[in-house]
Amino acid sequence: MPDDCEAALVRITGKVQGVSFRVWTRDEATRLGLAGWVRNEEDGSVAALIAGSDTAMSTMIERFWRGPSGASVSSVETQPTALAAMPTGFRITG
Repeated sequence: MPDDCEAALVRITGKVQGVSFRVWTRDEATRLGLAGWVRNEEDGSVAALIAGSDTAMSTMIERFWRGPSGASVSSVETQPTALAAMPTGFRITG
């Protein structure tokens, strides 16, 4: 992974399922040049792995607080994560 890249696991809670949050996340992350994945969790939250430049990651985390139209975000929890290799692309996994 390049030296200027960071990675984090993110958990978003609130009204985040049934509002196209995963598609919105993929589109926003792609626009910012981030790699990783996003998925719905059984508890109603959305989980994402985001990897890229510190600036792009900070911007994405700020955007998670807004989410797509129809979403109502109550928390965004981030956990820095070490990756052995940079993921390619950004995909919806579940």
